[in-house]
Amino acid sequence: MKKIPYGQSDIIKILQKNYYYVDKTHFIPLIEESDEFLIFLRPRRFGKSLWLATLATYYDIKNKERLHEIFKDTWIANNFTPEAGEYFVLRFNFSAINPHPDKVQQSFNIRCMQEVRSFIRRYSDFLPSFLINELQQVDQIDDALSLLFSPDLYSTTNHKVYLFIDEYDNFTNTILSSYSHSTYHDLTHGEGFFRYFFNILKAATTGPDASLGKLFITGVSPITLDDVTSGFNICTNISLVPQFNEVAGFTEDEVVKIWRHYYEHEVIDIDQRSYLDIVQQWYNNYKFSPDATQYIYNPDMIFYFIAQYRYYQHIPEELIDHNVRTDYRKLRHLVVIDRQLNGNFSILQEIMNKGVIEGKVEDSFPLESLAEEENFISHLFYLGLVSYTGKNTLNIPNQTVWKLLFRHIRDAYKDLDIFRPGIWKLQKLIRDMAYQGQWEPCLEFLANELKNQTTIRDYITGEHSIKLLLAAYLNILDVFIVHTEKEANKGFADIYLEPFWEKDEAICYGYLIELKYIPRSEKISSDLLAKKREEAKKQLKIYMEDEKIKRKFAARKDGKLKAIYQVWHGWELILSLEYGG
Repeated sequence: MKKIPYGQSDIIKILQKNYYYVDKTHFIPLIEESDEFLIFLRPRRFGKSLWLATLATYYDIKNKERLHEIFKDTWIANNFTPEAGEYFVLRFNFSAINPHPDKVQQSFNIRCMQEVRSFIRRYSDFLPSFLINELQQVDQIDDALSLLFSPDLYSTTNHKVYLFIDEYDNFTNTILSSYSHSTYHDLTHGEGFFRYFFNILKAATTGPDASLGKLFITGVSPITLDDVTSGFNICTNISLVPQFNEVAGFTEDEVVKIWRHYYEHEVIDIDQRSYLDIVQQWYNNYKFSPDATQYIYNPDMIFYFIAQYRYYQHIPEELIDHNVRTDYRKLRHLVVIDRQLNGNFSILQEIMNKGVIEGKVEDSFPLESLAEEENFISHLFYLGLVSYTGKNTLNIPNQTVWKLLFRHIRDAYKDLDIFRPGIWKLQKLIRDMAYQGQWEPCLEFLANELKNQTTIRDYITGEHSIKLLLAAYLNILDVFIVHTEKEANKGFADIYLEPFWEKDEAICYGYLIELKYIPRSEKISSDLLAKKREEAKKQLKIYMEDEKIKRKFAARKDGKLKAIYQVWHGWELILSLEYGG
């Protein structure tokens, strides 16, 4: 049986220590045929580091004589390219940089110089002695790179450097989320040390005699590179190229093969259909080009699922890796400025209410223009929070992202002291909804909290505000899969609480909830109230006839679907009833 490579990014260890490996080496020729200086962006935990390690290992001159041994049983072993094993490899990983403003520059220099010294030791048999001596005399990374990328290295060895930078924007993103925009600006603009670092790289990529032969950068967002290079002119962004859609991440065929391997070895006992039902809903539906033909699964989450199942012999209690949740907490800076919700929060709410948005992803934009709607949507795309679903449309890809966004909404409200319902009580009430069909106490509790916590009122601007808030708080437990604007029988249900039976068979109830809204400025009359009731009942009747929903509940003898309609007047709930059909 193959070991589960969860959290592993060392390609040699994976290949030589019997870890399961999804072979992506057939993409190496495509990379080689592309431009010399590339950037490849993907969301966090998406296999970028493993791909970078694969390239670094393949092109390393120190590995030239054992490439067949290292890559045996992979596609590339029988298809070596002309540049295999032809470069000195220098690797930087910026995830290890201390982001504290008082320590970041020193930490950056120390980490980078450690890699340079490792480079000297690794290639001491190849490097000219004068260059080694000069490199040993410097203690600043700027000076070291100027020496390495001078014509001397190539002219004396006939080999150039392949520079790899992994997670180039990791510490800058942390600075943005944990400190301030001004701190970020100081290191990426003017005389900032990070900007100067990229100035050196830029000079090396444009100099005809420079010893920097190739450059491959991975990260999450183009923002920092745009800021430090004044327009992203240091390398070519291949992140949106359809041919590279599947470089990082798994296709469905690959996901099925993974399941088959561990099922046959009795690591997991879940059948293929149930397995796919879960991983499709939670980890799938990423497409990184409008012209790509396949949707991609998050690879980290697939192996997380397998590893958790192996440990506990059941579907994981937490379907979202803790590391992923931690990474996405860095989102706060996107919607909160100076303890206030900014315009991006409204955009985020709009996307979550509609589920889909029209737009085009920009390949480059600076931080200062992030507030522009098209750039903010592009940034959400790079973070993996929206993904291409059509030529010019993007949607929220899966339940993992929905859950992260709902949590983000709750955290934003809590952190700014806008809305703080009693979570422990709410959790009990949600369980009562799911297991006992007691929906009234839960929905009444949320309605009372909305009515009594006056600071939330400024953010209740219509039905969509109510819907998103209810969905966000009904999502705190994994008893329901919470859908907003769920397509049902050619209509769209406001909220669908789908029982998460794959995880807990004891859940008995699901819910369709239809919301009607009357603005605070509008006077309530019996005729208006009757009209809203009839509209809601008519829509619920249509939704309950949806064939997919009917089949789901028909397959469970104890499964019951309840339909609820509510009428809101501003932030006050004035009617909440069950529809009997």
